[in-house]
Amino acid sequence: MLTMKCPHCRRGDMFKTKNAYTNLRKTFDMHEHCPVCGQKYELETGFWFGTGYVSYALAVAFSVATLIAYWVFFGMSWEDNSVFIWLGINGVLLVLLQPWLMRISRVIYLYFFVYYDESTAELPDK
Repeated sequence: MLTMKCPHCRRGDMFKTKNAYTNLRKTFDMHEHCPVCGQKYELETGFWFGTGYVSYALAVAFSVATLIAYWVFFGMSWEDNSVFIWLGINGVLLVLLQPWLMRISRVIYLYFFVYYDESTAELPDK
């Protein structure tokens, strides 16, 4: 999943550019079909609306992880406003990670609906 490959053959790239940060306007530019096995990525109209739930879950998990890390390394209390320092740091990190989080949420969501097919291992790379 982290390589953002097709869930059906696990070899074809889902996105036209490998780096989500190269051109932010083209972050969501995906191939319509897998270049290797031909799997259609947008299974139905409005399919990608469900990725909002996945993206939200990833953001919450990331925020909990940074909260625990901040608490362990620096301590947390209301008296010295360290909660607000963590909130600021976490907010900046979430904004910086947003293009990658949006891409990986699409990959995870598609992996819920499309399963790996071992017979695609024999297909030639294109």
